[in-house]
Amino acid sequence: MRTDKKLELARRRHWCVRKKISGTPERPRMSVCFTGEHIYVQFVDDTSGKTLASASTRSKTQPEAREAAANVKGGQVIGKLAAAAALAQGIKAVVFDRGGARYTGKVKALADAAREAGLQF
Repeated sequence: MRTDKKLELARRRHWCVRKKISGTPERPRMSVCFTGEHIYVQFVDDTSGKTLASASTRSKTQPEAREAAANVKGGQVIGKLAAAAALAQGIKAVVFDRGGARYTGKVKALADAAREAGLQF
């Protein structure tokens, strides 16, 4: 019963953030998702419904991402890799979607690393 309430509150937080932002081809949405073990980042064009680029700790092509966990250090690694993937696709400016998570810890570390790597929020 308690977990149902927590999930419902998390969905509400995510919706409150998500209804205010939308990705365009010029400025896609940088969507961040965290699980207990992994971090996922996608760059989404909401007008066409397509994912333009992505990065995650489960990536087979980037071995440095495989060692990263869902913590602050992992957020820094994935932030840099996500920015590199976006810049390779020609994406320079994004709208940050924190997925209902608070902007502290690993969320802040990921965003700061992406900014340092060249993305504009």
